[in-house]
Amino acid sequence: MQNDNKNTLMFIVSAFVILIGYQFFILGPQQKKAEAEARAKKAAQQQVAAQQGVTLDANGNPAPLRLSRDQAKAQSPRVVVDTPALSGSIALKGGRIDDLYLRKYAETIDKNSPPVELFRPEGAEHAWFADFGWAGANLPGLPDSRTVWTAAPGQVLRPNSPVTLTYDNGAGLIFTRVIAVDDQTMFTVTDSVRNVGTQGLQLAPYATVQRQGITDKLGKTQIVHEGAIGVLGAGKDQKLELNKYGKWKKDKPLTTFDSVGGWAGITDKYWLAALIPGQDQTIKAQYRMTNVGGTDVYDVNFVGPTQALNPGATLTQKTRLFAGAKTVPLLRKYEYGATTPPAIWEFWSTAKAEIPRFDDAVDWGMFRFFTRPIFNILEIFYKLVGNFGLAIMALTVLLKLILYPMADKSYESMAKIKKISPEVEKLKAKHKDDPAKQQQEMMALYAKEKINPMMGCLPMLVQIPVFYSLYKVLTVTIEMRHAPFFGWIHDLSSPDPTTLFNLFGLIPWDPATLPVVGASIAHVGIWPLLYGFTMWLTTSMNPPAGDPVQQKIFQLFPIIFTFTLSGMSVGLVIYWCWSNVLTIIQQYVIMRRYGVENPIDKLLARLQGKPVSAT
Repeated sequence: MQNDNKNTLMFIVSAFVILIGYQFFILGPQQKKAEAEARAKKAAQQQVAAQQGVTLDANGNPAPLRLSRDQAKAQSPRVVVDTPALSGSIALKGGRIDDLYLRKYAETIDKNSPPVELFRPEGAEHAWFADFGWAGANLPGLPDSRTVWTAAPGQVLRPNSPVTLTYDNGAGLIFTRVIAVDDQTMFTVTDSVRNVGTQGLQLAPYATVQRQGITDKLGKTQIVHEGAIGVLGAGKDQKLELNKYGKWKKDKPLTTFDSVGGWAGITDKYWLAALIPGQDQTIKAQYRMTNVGGTDVYDVNFVGPTQALNPGATLTQKTRLFAGAKTVPLLRKYEYGATTPPAIWEFWSTAKAEIPRFDDAVDWGMFRFFTRPIFNILEIFYKLVGNFGLAIMALTVLLKLILYPMADKSYESMAKIKKISPEVEKLKAKHKDDPAKQQQEMMALYAKEKINPMMGCLPMLVQIPVFYSLYKVLTVTIEMRHAPFFGWIHDLSSPDPTTLFNLFGLIPWDPATLPVVGASIAHVGIWPLLYGFTMWLTTSMNPPAGDPVQQKIFQLFPIIFTFTLSGMSVGLVIYWCWSNVLTIIQQYVIMRRYGVENPIDKLLARLQGKPVSAT
């Protein structure tokens, strides 16, 4: 066995040395040569493009049908948006809200990082915008995306300072659009149309949020919903309607809903653009995906009821637009409006929501009854300790204390099983040719020692939804984004920036450049290694699997999970590592109580120079 371990270790070391050598002496020079050729090709394309006036895409290839963001923005005169939370502009061409940045959120943790971009004008790659208007059958002259609205010079959209846009179609209809915004991320768009002609008309208000193409990163993860989202229906029949980007494109390119009030929009992991009609208004909503000129256009819209517009009369439609980050306190503030949101313990509250289930814009998942309270408690801890990483650790301790009775029964059962494992092995050897007799003798042994084998599993199964819910909360909520911890951890939502394979930064080399395995080892840093060690320790403290093959597989789990989890948010790794530490403490106390050998006592004995049992 000892020789096998040495051979395995030598194989791993040799393979790693060969891989590094191959990278430095063969792939490295080839990659540099390819990069130089690519740079030369790109420079030549840019030179030709500059001469011919051709726009290039992000890869330097000709893309004459796409504009840069600034070019797309310049296609229309604009009204500036300037609030404590938002910056950008409104396009007078189309009267759209199509240029927004979130001032309170940066793209990266770099101090010079630009703010997060939410909306982008049409014509640019991955355009995202909100549009409003009126629809009618066979009515020429209704404002559309080409209509240029009029605004008084010098208007700036600020809180308590709305802007007014007007358009006269020259055929008896005068349109007015008043756009207001609060000090956060809620717009209110009031559209009115006055009939100064001589004939009556039929008009219906509409609003849409549209994305023209999405990045490759969106819609790839299974645990976070990204795509169409809304709460639609009538009265008690209102429910959360979801459509992920992938399913939206392949299986459900068009879904319609009849609703009274509610809300609907498009969401990413952290950001949301949602339309909110009047809550007493009957609407027909759509989640629609079409391919236009090779671009997938994702569109969430609603149309209100058709109304008569008689000569001399005016129709008015008020629609709200949320465009910002999905922070739970802000969503709850908008959900309940002037009413104070109920406290987390007020399950009996009958407070009426102004926007139904608006905090469900956060993907709480199937265990909503766990994830919502867990987040609320996590938020309380964060306010108390002022560090999100410490808040995660404090919440983990609380959950461990709540689940302690069940976990104690489970670990007690496992400790007893581990204690009698030598006797179990003797029985297996004694009755290896008679499985029925072997099982009978084992059951008799369990009865004699007052052990219920199921008690080691059932309490653990009960805990799984709770700890999965905590994992879900840490994954989908924005509060962990760019939150620092201690030392080298400056962003809990990103992987550990250190890696074992360049000695934690001492060697000036990026392991991510390695072919095939680079991405897998780039973040095997200090916290993933600590997690791997704690998982090995918890595995060692459990009863051994009955089958030798299973034992080998379980021994590999700490290594496999160390590499698997290294690419995840370091905040999640810290949570799992800390949870393992608490589990180890609890298991150790129980094993000491029942006099069961454990790896901690063996390690302490070795450090003290005492003899260690071979079992």
